Parts: sequence; structure tokens; C-alpha cells
Amino acid sequence: MPKRVKVMRMSVEQPLWRALTGYRVLTMLYAVGLFLTAYSRFRRPGLAIGYFVVLVVWTLATLPKVAGAVHCTKRFLAADLTIALGGILLTPLADTHQRVVEGGPTLPSIWTAGSVLAYAIKGGWRWAAFASTLVAAANLVERGAPTRDTVHNVVLVWVASIAIGYVVEVARASERTLARALEIEAATRERERLARDIHDGVLQVLAMVQRRGTALGGEAAELGRLAGEQEVALRSLVTGGPSPVSRLSEDAAEGALVRLVQEPDDGPGDGADDPREPVDLRPLLAPYAGARVTLSEPGAPVPLAPTAAREVAAAVGAALDNVRLHAGEGARAWILVEDEPDEIVVTVRDDGPGIPEDRLAQAEGEGRLGVAQSIRGRLRDLGGTAELLSVPGQGTEVELKLPKRAPGTAAGARAQDVRGKAEQR
Repeated sequence: MPKRVKVMRMSVEQPLWRALTGYRVLTMLYAVGLFLTAYSRFRRPGLAIGYFVVLVVWTLATLPKVAGAVHCTKRFLAADLTIALGGILLTPLADTHQRVVEGGPTLPSIWTAGSVLAYAIKGGWRWAAFASTLVAAANLVERGAPTRDTVHNVVLVWVASIAIGYVVEVARASERTLARALEIEAATRERERLARDIHDGVLQVLAMVQRRGTALGGEAAELGRLAGEQEVALRSLVTGGPSPVSRLSEDAAEGALVRLVQEPDDGPGDGADDPREPVDLRPLLAPYAGARVTLSEPGAPVPLAPTAAREVAAAVGAALDNVRLHAGEGARAWILVEDEPDEIVVTVRDDGPGIPEDRLAQAEGEGRLGVAQSIRGRLRDLGGTAELLSVPGQGTEVELKLPKRAPGTAAGARAQDVRGKAEQR
């Protein structure tokens, strides 16, 4: 089935950047408003007007810079903080000495906190501490001596910026952990899918070569031994541990973690391979019928999404392979397909000797994937279940259950439509 690549971005800090953008605009308007209300009391209002022109133009022009971590560069942060510090130090020159001594607002007022918060969101609590220390020093120079109000404001900015910087660092660490967990899950699912395909083909051929070579002896026995070694090595490979950390999860410090995933392409297909159109399950199961395999199916079509139908048929094939392998060539098997109102049930039963207790757990521990992946794994990935019932001496029964409509799939909805039309006929 065709695949398309989808880029998933995960960022808990992105809302902080949006909030900072709004904060800078609002505090710019607030600073201008404070100036206008006290315009007549300024000693050099022209100097203040010139600063506010720069402040307004800078704030509006740099809104894209604070929209995300990617564009918020160190050079921008330095220039932004310089404008904030310059406004604080210009205040005694533009305003009267009495207003400065009485604790009047600086020219940028609380707009300065936006510059410090940008440092915090971009670089964490250490960057925030650096920026807030410079702002504190500038405020002390502007006032000439530390006062209670000055110390209060400095400590407030200090604590708030460092706290936000620390929260951002924790959020980034959590994002990396989540991205790694998602990558491990995706790698595990892909490994399970490959393991099913390998088990259905390569591993069974290697096992057959080993058995036949051992029986024939001579050079064939050596070939069988080599095939057996390759079978063990391949089983170890497909059941191995998680893959190394990918670069995607490590390079994601610029505002958002990015993960590339592959998903089915729901675009137009061609014929039976169109993922939007359901297919009848019965023709996919018909090749399994034979002299020793009886297939019982409904008279009406059993429509499923193409991928689901193929996977169910492959699971049935894996169950029959187990019958031939463990019950012998002379064992009989029966396939029963039931079209229930809410689910499709496919049962595979044989008259073999059954499976000894704890044998399945032992086989899975040895890396044998017949039941664990080729049957149960397939149904689990489809949202269904696979139950196995075996009594020694009374055969084995494998029951595959698959919901008719997988949540959110267009193919599942069309399958129900096809089924409803067939019932009306």
C-alpha cells in the first residue's frame, strides 16, 4: 500500500511564545499610555518620544522573531535586551529627578520583562538569570540607590523569569522522553511486522531446509546445519531490542520536537488495491481449502478493508502452517467464517494432538513467532483479538475476531455499506 510521510511537531513551549508575542504588544501600548498621561511632567519629552518611536517600530517589526524558538536568535535577544536597558538608563535624562526618586516608571516600564522572558523561554533558567541580572543592575543605576520598590520589582522579575526558564527546560526534557518513547513504539511495531513477514517465508524455508538436510545426510546435512544457524541468527535479529536514538529526537531543541512517520496514503488506488474500497474476505481464504482443509463461509460477501482482509488471511495461513508443522501432514483442519453484526469471526480448528501446556510461552521465549506475531500480532495491530484454545489430545482451535468498522476508517464505513446492500439483496 502506498505510504506518505507526515511531519508531526510536538511542543509544549510553543504556547509560551504565542503568549510572549501578545505580552510584548500589550506592554508596549501600556508604556506609551503611561508616557502620554504624564507627558507634561517630563523634562525632555522629545527624548522620550524618540525612544518610544524606536520601541514601537522594534516591537512590531520583530513579532515574527518571538513567534518561535527557531527565529529567536542570540543576536536578536541581545539587541532586544539592549533596547530595554537603554530605555531604563534614558529615563533620568527624559524624566524629572523628583519622579525618578519617587519611584516613577521607567520609559519601557514592564515591557522590559518581555525581553527577560524571551531569554528564559529560549535558553532556560541560566539565560533568564543572566538577563534579569542586567535589568536589575540597570534599575539600580537609574534610581541611584536601592529602594524598597526597586528591590521588589527586581526580585519579582528575577524569580518569575528563572521559574519560567526552569519549567521550559523540564518541558523540553519531557518532550524528548516522549519522542523517544514514540520512536521505540514505532520501531517495535515495524520490527513485529517484518518478523511476521519473515516468519511466513524465510524462517519456514530455513527450517524446512534444516529438517530435509538432516534427513538426507551427507553434504545436505551440512547445508541443513548452516540453514539452522541462519534461522537462529535471523530470529535473534527480528526479536532484538529497540533501535538507537534517532537524530530527530536529539536535534529538536529549536522550539519543537519533530518526528517523521509513515502512514497509509488514502488517495485513489487502482482496483483491489484501493485502500478506500473494501474487498471480500472469502476469495482470500479460498486458496487454503483442499483435501484436508474444509472452508465454510457465508453465502454473502464478507467485506473488509484491503489491509485488514490480507492480514486476516495471512493469520489464517500462519495457523494452517502450524497445523502442518505440529499436527502432521495427515491432520485435518476446518476454517469457519462467521459474519456477525459487529465483527468478523474466523475460526481455524484441527484434529491434531493439541499443544502442551506452557509450550506457547516457551516458543515465544525462543524467538519463534508463529502465534505471537503472525497470528496475535496481526490481529492486535488491526484492533482485533486472537484466542487460542488447545487441549492435549483434542486438537487446537484459533479464533480470530475483527471489528467490522475500525474507528475513523473510511474503508470500514464502506465495508458496512457493502454488507448492508448485500443483505438487502
